[in-house]
Amino acid sequence: MLRILDARTGEPVDAALARRGLVRVHAHPPGSDLTGLRVLLVADVLVRALEIGGNPAWTTLTSAPDPAEAADRTDQGGRDASWGEAGLRARAAELGIRPFEDHPDTEPGPAATRTVDVVAQGAATTDGPRVEVAPVGTGDGPAPAAGDPTALRLALLARPRDLPLSLDAEVLAEAEATLGHWRSAVAGWATRPSKPVPEDVRLRLRAAWEDDLDVPAVLDVLRSVETSGIAEGARFETYAYADRLLGLELTREIGASL
Repeated sequence: MLRILDARTGEPVDAALARRGLVRVHAHPPGSDLTGLRVLLVADVLVRALEIGGNPAWTTLTSAPDPAEAADRTDQGGRDASWGEAGLRARAAELGIRPFEDHPDTEPGPAATRTVDVVAQGAATTDGPRVEVAPVGTGDGPAPAAGDPTALRLALLARPRDLPLSLDAEVLAEAEATLGHWRSAVAGWATRPSKPVPEDVRLRLRAAWEDDLDVPAVLDVLRSVETSGIAEGARFETYAYADRLLGLELTREIGASL
C-alpha cells in the first residue's frame, strides 16, 4: 500500500483510502519555472505509483501564477526563468509528464475517495493530505539545456523531493551519462532469454516507492541489480518494470543498432 508523508501533520498516511478507489492528484505549481516543473513531476510519479497499485487517478492542476506576477520571485538557488503556463505544460510534456486537467479547487468533479495535493514548500495550507516539493535553483545563471529532455527528468528525480536542488550543467551531464549507460545496458540484456523479475528485487522496488515515493531508493535498487549476479534477462525485466514508475524510457534503445 502506497503511503505518503502528509506535510500538514508530519505523519504517514495511505495515498488511497480503498483498493481501486479513485484518487485526485491536484498539482499546485508555484510558477512556470523549474520548481513548478518539479511539482508536476512529483505529481506524475505519484499518479504512476497509484496506478501500479491498482488505483485510478484523476489529475488536476491549479494554474501557475502569471509570469508578470512572479517576475521578482527568487528561490533558494537564485533566479528561475519563467516560461508562462503554456511553456510549463510544453516542458512537462517533453519530460513525459502526462497532461493535467485545469480544474479549480471549488468545482466538483468525479467522486474521488481522496484528494492529495502536491505543492511547493511554503505554499498555503490545503485541506487534505499534501506532498511538499523543495525548490530548484540554477545559481546566478539560466537553467542549462539538456540534449535529451529525459535527462532533466532523471536529474529532478534523483534528489529527494524535500531537498532543494541546484541544477547546473554538471548535474545534467551526469544524468545524461547515466541514461545513456542504462539504455545501452537494457538494449543488450533484451537480447538474452527473458527471466522474471526476482521476487526479492520486486519487493525492494515496491517497498521503496510505496514508502513516501522514495525514488532515489528505487534508483539505488537498479544500480545494485546492474552489478549483481542476476541473469541478464531478469535485469532487463527489472529495469522495464521500474520504468513504469520512473518514466525514463529505459527500453528506448532496444533494436536501435539492428
